[in-house]
Amino acid sequence: MKPAKFDYVQAETLDEALATLRAEGEGARIIAGGQSLLPMLNMRLARPAVLVDIMRIATLAEATATNETLRIGAAVRQAALQARPNLHPLLAAALPWVGHAQTRSRGTLCGSVAHADPSAEIPLVLLALQGEILLRSARRTRRVAAAEFFTGMMQTARHEDEMIEAISIPQPRVGEGYAFREVGRRHGDFAIVACAAVAHAGGVRLAIGGVADHPAARDLPADSAHWPEALDAFAHALEARDDLHATATYRRQLVRKLGRQVMQEAAACRA
Repeated sequence: MKPAKFDYVQAETLDEALATLRAEGEGARIIAGGQSLLPMLNMRLARPAVLVDIMRIATLAEATATNETLRIGAAVRQAALQARPNLHPLLAAALPWVGHAQTRSRGTLCGSVAHADPSAEIPLVLLALQGEILLRSARRTRRVAAAEFFTGMMQTARHEDEMIEAISIPQPRVGEGYAFREVGRRHGDFAIVACAAVAHAGGVRLAIGGVADHPAARDLPADSAHWPEALDAFAHALEARDDLHATATYRRQLVRKLGRQVMQEAAACRA
């Protein structure tokens, strides 16, 4: 199939992109790498009146680090960040699982966050690390915690006149350990279940993707003797779904198995 008819705006500045969003409202969509949006356009699952291309806005193509945070602009491609030295260990572990080398060379991290697929790796990592989404409109700028941003199946807290300007994740902290694992039918396929863990002195934060309609995270105890019970409770709380890839029962079993594995690995990394 081919996309439905739309207008195209190649924004040269952030103000131009924001002005178009303000004028067009829900009829406008931002396009960056296009690896999620273009298939939806071709299948006519998305029918925007206007596409706003932001890839010529130089300030959005920057990833800037401080001692506390890494800020990743909306036009930063996944492959470019993957090649960055001293990348956060959890992000470095997850990025090779994001699609394929070809899609990572075009796709952006913020695009994956905006698409909000419940099986996607980048939203899961952002949630596990308690990162933030920086939203910008012509009226204001606001920050939304990852835990509050993902609201449902491909649904977010973004308003129709807003775009994701950047995402922000904390830098690795002394005394923390990180681990990531996922199971899919083939490498590069959407995850049936994906798990990311952050171990610290007080316990382990475990984030799960691919099970419910959006990724979820829970803080679990540091004592591994309590993990089976805690993982069982988490698996049932996720409201797993059946689909053509796996049953809800299988997904819950994977949460218990993969969850324990990533928690053990993350705990070992901080030792």
